[in-house]
Amino acid sequence: MANTQDTTPGGIAGLVAAVTRPLDNWGGPAAVLFLRIVIFLTFWRAGMTKLADWDNTLLLFEYEYMVPILPVAVAAFLGTFFELVMSALILVGAFTRLAAIPLLAMSLVIQFVLGARAAAYDNFEHFFWMAILCYLIARGAGALSLDYLAAKRFGLK
Repeated sequence: MANTQDTTPGGIAGLVAAVTRPLDNWGGPAAVLFLRIVIFLTFWRAGMTKLADWDNTLLLFEYEYMVPILPVAVAAFLGTFFELVMSALILVGAFTRLAAIPLLAMSLVIQFVLGARAAAYDNFEHFFWMAILCYLIARGAGALSLDYLAAKRFGLK
């Protein structure tokens, strides 16, 4: 004989369940989307600023950032490329874990290399960037992403 008992809680428990169920389903993915937007805006704006005044960008890389090993123009190009392309990938949730790695590396360099040389780069905000990027690397882009759609399409979720 089939179980005909209603397992939906009533009263306050039912009200709480009715409120928390949509939050469980959409709150988490929306929160991760918000984190992705924050990272996108942070790095996209930095990349666009570099593009807006390329001569100044080259001077910054040569005299302020003093990137070792790489030629100044190559370092400036790579930094700008990663800020723009990786942040755009993170925004749409495509290859998110991979895209977050170079941005995390850049954040670490900004905070711990440049920050050790110049107080202007020693900024607590960088730790928030690093925390968000670590989350994205560890957990991925969430359900509101191209990564999630691709994983569902290819049977990985």
